[in-house]
Amino acid sequence: MSSVTDPIRHPNSGSTRIMTTRAWWLVVLNFVLPGSAQVLAGNRRLGRFGLRSTLTLVAVAIIAGAVYLLWPEVVLTVFTSTIGLWVAAAVLAFYALTWLVLTVNTLGLINLGRAAPGARPIIAAFSAALMVVVCGTAGYGAFFATSASGFLSSVFVAGPSEPPVDGRYNILLLGGDAGADRDGLRPDSMSVVSIDATTGQATTISMPRNLEDVPFSAGSSLGALYPEGYGSIDGCDVSGRCMLNAIFTEAELKRPEYYPNAVAEGSSPGVQATIEAAQGITGLTIQYYVLIDMQGFSELIDALGGVDITVSERLPIGGDEQLKEVEGWIEVGPQHMDGRTATWYARSRHTTSDYDRMGRQTQLQEALLAQFNPANVLTKFQGIAAAGSEVIKTDVPQGMLPYFVNLASKTKELPVVSVPLIPENGVDPEDPDYAAIQAMIATALAPAPTATPAP
Repeated sequence: MSSVTDPIRHPNSGSTRIMTTRAWWLVVLNFVLPGSAQVLAGNRRLGRFGLRSTLTLVAVAIIAGAVYLLWPEVVLTVFTSTIGLWVAAAVLAFYALTWLVLTVNTLGLINLGRAAPGARPIIAAFSAALMVVVCGTAGYGAFFATSASGFLSSVFVAGPSEPPVDGRYNILLLGGDAGADRDGLRPDSMSVVSIDATTGQATTISMPRNLEDVPFSAGSSLGALYPEGYGSIDGCDVSGRCMLNAIFTEAELKRPEYYPNAVAEGSSPGVQATIEAAQGITGLTIQYYVLIDMQGFSELIDALGGVDITVSERLPIGGDEQLKEVEGWIEVGPQHMDGRTATWYARSRHTTSDYDRMGRQTQLQEALLAQFNPANVLTKFQGIAAAGSEVIKTDVPQGMLPYFVNLASKTKELPVVSVPLIPENGVDPEDPDYAAIQAMIATALAPAPTATPAP
């Protein structure tokens, strides 16, 4: 039992110097090990509750860290599921409230009136600052978890997972542009990302929007209508040339009845038709798609704080082919671009070719991914989530997120192989040899030969 002269539990027995030291000790103990201040100097029942809560949280954090090191997908499953995120939010809210109660109680225990006059405002301010840091961090964590749950539910679908095909996941990436001068959305940026399901090695196959006579995969809906390739016999049902990017528009606006189940499956007729075309071009089975709507792209970039791009050629903002009514220029050299400028960087076509555009879009995608760092996401998550839910559409099921997040960590450690289907690689967009294209892709995806040990 403590003595009645013990200044920790019986503060009235101490001098001003002792009471000031006691106040500092209690404030620091409350921060380092919440609940310990009450056990030493106040309501021991409240203190034991605080200590048990604190030690339980520390134990859970240690166990979660160990599990993540051994089986990362287990932890990722929890933090990418709606239930897991809401449980995390409830736990963090509980700890925010618990630490708030303990801190307020500690302020009552320190008996500021007996401390040195000059130390009183410093101790009070320090205690308040610690309370804001600890409780505010836990409270923001709870808000982050609930926001993340809403974001994931709005972007990703609930559905069965698809297995890898030939050991790979193939995902169609579409950059859509629903400009005022177009009927509906028309994808201007199309690529297939093929990822080794074991190693994470990624290969990007960039498909020009102006590919003609596009074949469709076997059994496809539009393939039955265009057996010799898209528009190769009697043309197609959209204005302009029958190119790859017109397939989306035809299926979406002219022939949605060909894909009656698309919307229910988290897709759309245009996306499904484009998947069938991409499969016909590459010879790969595509499990999922991701569509980025360029109309809202600038908001996502602004939410991330802009992107850093090194510009190699001066580009116009706005204007027409004669460069009339140009609103400005993107100058050569390192540039920090806001959303509007970055969108024009990706879309500008009047002074460069479509193949240059493809290269700039790939460059922008890489720069954008670089902005998705922990500090950015944590501090700007609300804006990112609000913009992202409007910009990104996909049929990737939420249940696959842990696997893909873990796979992406492997992908970042390896160089990305690029296979652009452009004239420099022997692809003539007006008369493409699709058998040769598929052979080129198969060669790029073939595993590297294993070195034979010397005898």
